[in-house]
Amino acid sequence: MILVRALQANIQFLGQILNNWWSGMPLWLGEYTQGQVTGGLFWYLAPIQSRQDWMWFLGFTSQEPLAITARVLIDLTFMIAGGAVFAIFWVETTGMGPEATARQIQNSGMQIPGFRRNPQVIEKVMERYIPQVTVIGGGLVGLLAVLANMLGTIGGVSGTGLLLTVSITYKLYEEIAEEQLMEMHPMMRQMFGDWWCNLTHQSQTSSRFLKFFLWINTRVPAVVTPTHTHPLRLWWQRNR
Repeated sequence: MILVRALQANIQFLGQILNNWWSGMPLWLGEYTQGQVTGGLFWYLAPIQSRQDWMWFLGFTSQEPLAITARVLIDLTFMIAGGAVFAIFWVETTGMGPEATARQIQNSGMQIPGFRRNPQVIEKVMERYIPQVTVIGGGLVGLLAVLANMLGTIGGVSGTGLLLTVSITYKLYEEIAEEQLMEMHPMMRQMFGDWWCNLTHQSQTSSRFLKFFLWINTRVPAVVTPTHTHPLRLWWQRNR
């Protein structure tokens, strides 16, 4: 969402430059009053920042209801489509795509029952879920960011800022809970061994892979399970 909002900010910045340098700029392109866009194409492309930008029925703005509706729809389309596109870009560049996830599953000694232990086979299974979940998640986050701006938030923060705050706080909570689990239950560390510690502490990518693996275990009919060489299976055979 930060990248999408940055793109919108650059579009508005371009409008400001054209307004300052082009004295004969047509009104359909942009109309400015005291440096603020009040009409034209750049007004329609401007993001909704607060309730004052669209609640004409409460007297917050003097714009026509049809024009306000068009602006809201454009902002929703821009954020939802942009969120989906940047989500795909983020997944592919951070090693969370189907190919990278299949390689991580293969290297961790896991397999999908009924399928050969082959990265290409696992990749095809992952392609059924990761792209769809990525697009849906990016679109929903974009919708949530726009609705937060339209309805307002406590403290007057933007929807993007609210999402960023929640994600950082939740990530910190997960890390604290993980450390407490290891400290309160030493047997967990012994049981999972170095495999678990390396998987959850190696990088942010590994952590997200673990979350996706736990999520897929509750939704995919062919559950990913350890093989006979997996540390959990070996521990069970020694202690049963």
